[in-house]
Amino acid sequence: MSRMRFDWLALACGVVFGGLLQRAGATDYDAIARMFLLEDLHLMGVMGVAMVVAGTGLAIIRRARHGVLARFAPFVQPKPMKVGLVLGAAIFGAGWAITGTCPGTGLAQLGEGKIMALFTVLGMLGGTALYLRWGPALERRLQR
Repeated sequence: MSRMRFDWLALACGVVFGGLLQRAGATDYDAIARMFLLEDLHLMGVMGVAMVVAGTGLAIIRRARHGVLARFAPFVQPKPMKVGLVLGAAIFGAGWAITGTCPGTGLAQLGEGKIMALFTVLGMLGGTALYLRWGPALERRLQR
């Protein structure tokens, strides 16, 4: 039986990511509420910049033919559009608007000691469990 190796680099990246989310104000429920009410667009700008950076990085990796990045290129593939993705995005957005947190910020909020984020994290885990159990059957039904 193999032992799971603890990945310190992954932990460090997660801590840095959580710190950046906190610094940007993405772990503040009021800031998220102001964003959804279109009263303060700062967080939308932060997310827009993050999407451009991530998209650029993925495009660079996907086109890499040589060097360190080339080994990751086969893993960066577009996902086919499915009805289930739209349904999942709607559920994700509704949960984000109701709780004022998404998966990344929920974990960062826990790191800040915001106990209410525990409910969001438990909801994420419960939703994942439900999807593992009934997701494939639901996707087949939606494709009809």
